[in-house]
Amino acid sequence: MRDFDPQLAEIRFGFGLSPVHGPPESIGQMLEGLSGPDVMQSAFPIESFAKFRSRMVAAQDQNEIRRRNRGTELAAAARKQRNVLNKEARIAMFGWLGQTMLRRAHTQTAFRERIVAFWADHFTARGKRGVIRRGTSPYIEDAIRPFVAGRFEDLLQSAVMHPLMLDYLDQTRAMGPTSARAIKRGPKKPAGLNENLAREVLELHTLGVDGSYTQEDVTQLAELFTGLTFDARNGFKFRKDFAEPGAENVLGVAYGEQPNVKWVRGALSDLAAHPATARHLAWKLAVHFVSDTPDPELIDALEAAYVESDGALTPVYEALLGHPAVWQPTLSNFKLPIDFVSSALRALAIPKESFAEREEKWIGRFFSQPLTRMGQTWERPIGPDGWAEEDPKWITPQGVAARVSWAMATPVRIKDPLPDPREFAETALGRFADDAVRFAAASAESRPEAVGLVLMSPAFQRK
Repeated sequence: MRDFDPQLAEIRFGFGLSPVHGPPESIGQMLEGLSGPDVMQSAFPIESFAKFRSRMVAAQDQNEIRRRNRGTELAAAARKQRNVLNKEARIAMFGWLGQTMLRRAHTQTAFRERIVAFWADHFTARGKRGVIRRGTSPYIEDAIRPFVAGRFEDLLQSAVMHPLMLDYLDQTRAMGPTSARAIKRGPKKPAGLNENLAREVLELHTLGVDGSYTQEDVTQLAELFTGLTFDARNGFKFRKDFAEPGAENVLGVAYGEQPNVKWVRGALSDLAAHPATARHLAWKLAVHFVSDTPDPELIDALEAAYVESDGALTPVYEALLGHPAVWQPTLSNFKLPIDFVSSALRALAIPKESFAEREEKWIGRFFSQPLTRMGQTWERPIGPDGWAEEDPKWITPQGVAARVSWAMATPVRIKDPLPDPREFAETALGRFADDAVRFAAASAESRPEAVGLVLMSPAFQRK
């Protein structure tokens, strides 16, 4: 491999350079940071989904009161209380955006935060309505974060069978056409077999769009998934009366005569071990961390590491960090909006206290709303395939204008005093600060303008 480059490592595999947190000293240190104590989770806590469910239960209770007391003052009071619960969940969601930003700004294991973000996007999920709409951050805390250094099989099962994923992909009410529940409902209320989850598991989560599966595989997997659901009080559960009886044949393998969640786990395990999954994940990692058009040899190396380790993820990360293609000194990928803002906060060494007890309006004004204008609404990707990786999706007149506006106006409002312009160019970009950036920073009419020029420099916009 090429010589390890600490500054490049922090920019390409983290959230950029910081004047207070030094870059990693070795690949070994970066890998160790994936499985050591989760300092950022403790320092900047985000509600677990297990706790978040209590919000859902409370709202569910109020809806039940309304249903039983329609047209009464009691129902009106229940509706008001439900709206309060929805508002509290929304406020909490904005707070979790602040916590996420602080994790990125202050982490000393930045590769860990990037890996969590990568898998959270790979397994994109968000709630459909009511309180659960605000549950993405808690979902990531429970279903993604604990599994990023383990085996992909475990991560896959955790994400796919999580209540938020089941809600997002309309799995909770799906039932087999000849299931016990469907027969009980009768022909006037025909059962619905929803293929959303099965299709995305095959197309997005495992084999990839070019994977060797057919429409029949999608249908069979969808029938196997019938019965997967949850309730707010207890979380995930498997309803046998919703499950389609008989064996389902997916990619030539038969799963279970009798409905049981173990067959679902078995199918997910087999999909995780499929050669097409190894190739698909290798390609996604290479694109995310290196280039829109990654070196084929890098993809081959990641694929081989996945296969040889039987789906263990840490050896794949080790192959990624150890390949010469990732240490090409030219910064390539354009930062997504949230990565740009995160790296700006990191470069500015934004103090933890800046976010303390900030109200929803403050988070919205300086972060949530600007991210939307840049094209990346917080935890609201357009579809289950997550955020686009391709640079042209983000290099648009509207998106770049929004970045300029944020870079010029926001730092001065959240950091006092702003750093010296000459020093900032060096601390924010390190050896990637060229003469043009240094000159622009030094000759700017004000510190806010100088900081903005550094943040909007081509080198800072890429990783």
